[in-house]
Amino acid sequence: MNFEQLEYLKEVLETKSMSIAAKNLHVTQSAISQSISLLEKEFGVQLFKRSRNGTIPTEEGKNILTKVLEILKKTEELKEEVQSLTSTFNGEIKIATVPSIFMTYLPKALFKFKKDFPQIKVTIIEMENNEVIEEVNHNRVDLGLILFNAVEHRFLEHIAFHSLDSQGTFNVIVPKDSVLALNKELQLMDIREHPFVIYGKNFYNHLIEDFEKEFGPLNIIFKSTNSEVIKKSVSEGIGISLFSTLMLIDDPYIESGRIISIPLTGFPLNFNLIFGGIYSKNRSQSRLIKKFLEYFEGE
Repeated sequence: MNFEQLEYLKEVLETKSMSIAAKNLHVTQSAISQSISLLEKEFGVQLFKRSRNGTIPTEEGKNILTKVLEILKKTEELKEEVQSLTSTFNGEIKIATVPSIFMTYLPKALFKFKKDFPQIKVTIIEMENNEVIEEVNHNRVDLGLILFNAVEHRFLEHIAFHSLDSQGTFNVIVPKDSVLALNKELQLMDIREHPFVIYGKNFYNHLIEDFEKEFGPLNIIFKSTNSEVIKKSVSEGIGISLFSTLMLIDDPYIESGRIISIPLTGFPLNFNLIFGGIYSKNRSQSRLIKKFLEYFEGE
């Protein structure tokens, strides 16, 4: 028995699939299958069985796998303790992030982090909110940066959440010479007949769908996943649009007065957005992830 075999057991237990476990660990399925077979022979019990629900532990296997998880957890704690004593960090952080955090908080935090820890390789992937959560749930990335409605969302038990101490709401952006620019706040139902150019990410599409089910269709001219195209179109008077307040931080169109940002209230935008980082509590780089998240403080 060795630690590599124990990691195989842990991954199969979490994914309920030898093929997915092999993909996540970058090894062949046969390597995992043979490793588990050797352990079953060594222990004298069958650890897993295949069913309609996937590869799941047997009753005897559950007891052994519980001990395996304890061993791996203690091993990780020991590694972190050694790192703490030497005050060094090494390795790589793989990050999946939504565009709004990628455009605002992440660059500043990453610059400061890389200045202090140039030896750490950081890989960043931009994704939709639900995709980020999936990547973290399946251990394909170390850290996910997301936004969500705190009232509606719950995370799996093995996922830790770190708040970025920032909340957001929604604004409508309009051309500087629009009659709407005179309003201090607006509701979506009151402006639904105006031409819209919509930021076409799933998060916003779902909000529009919720609204249209209740009040009928918006007058949508086009959708784009390029936020700069949307802002440029609004500044040229093609239409108006919706953005979270986070995506309008330090925005040159706002600062130059080419577009005006007005708070939106009422259904379906009557909730606050929570911004934060999520990561698996069992991830090997948990201490490094926590250190990286410290660089978001004060942003």
